Amino acid sequence: REYEAKLLMLEKKAADSANKAKSDFLADMSHEIRTPINAVLGMNEMILRESKDDQILEYSSNIKSAGNTLLSIINNILDFSKIEDGKMTLVPVEFDVAELINNLVNTISERARLKGLEFNVEVDESIPSRLYGDDVRISQIVMNLLTNAVKYTESGSVTLRVKNNGITGDDAKIRFDVIDTGIGIKDEDLNKLFESFKRIEEKRNRHIEGTGLGISIVCKLLAMMNSKLDVESQYAIGSTFGFDLKLRVVDAQPVGKFDGKRKSVSSRGEEGHLYAP
Repeated sequence: REYEAKLLMLEKKAADSANKAKSDFLADMSHEIRTPINAVLGMNEMILRESKDDQILEYSSNIKSAGNTLLSIINNILDFSKIEDGKMTLVPVEFDVAELINNLVNTISERARLKGLEFNVEVDESIPSRLYGDDVRISQIVMNLLTNAVKYTESGSVTLRVKNNGITGDDAKIRFDVIDTGIGIKDEDLNKLFESFKRIEEKRNRHIEGTGLGISIVCKLLAMMNSKLDVESQYAIGSTFGFDLKLRVVDAQPVGKFDGKRKSVSSRGEEGHLYAP
């Protein structure tokens, strides 16, 4: 038994060492790759600004799209490596709720429009206008969920819903939900969602870019915020990804009617639910 215990300990040390080497390699390679990609995107931006040739502008737009996708994948790997090494930290600050939501909407709306999807935003008018938390990581979590929703939805809609689930003392419980009419997830595949580098139905979804790290990063960031990801899904009908966050209230003045704070223009170019400055 003593021999077996020592053997198990040695195996564990070897596995931990291998995992550390893998994480270090991913982090180092990601840093090395990100530098030339940023240079390529920077030069490509100059082409977009200065060229008058429609064909060249089309090529350049494709380069920008592919480059940003690659950069997003690399950033996910870097974030994953930081979290695994315990180097990811939260930086809470005071932030404006309407501004945070507006930035999310502006970032995702074009992707939804290009796929012909309806993009809806539902914001509870009673949410306090200013809160205290890591707005950068909150945005990253919601953006990951929105990006996935758009990627895995071929027709129908994607909805971002933000609710006020009550204020206790100085803290507000804010609920974020991303709802889609996408491909859905089979019951037996739900657990695979939370595995790093794992993609569901790889043959069916082989044309969709990504590393399989998005949900894993979301879950790890939520755990750092004392929260967790809730998933409800019906195969071939759609999914809902949501989470609760307890955030300190800085200004209890309600955010009010969200479309009153931002110009309302839908992703299809009509008056609607999409908000832009």
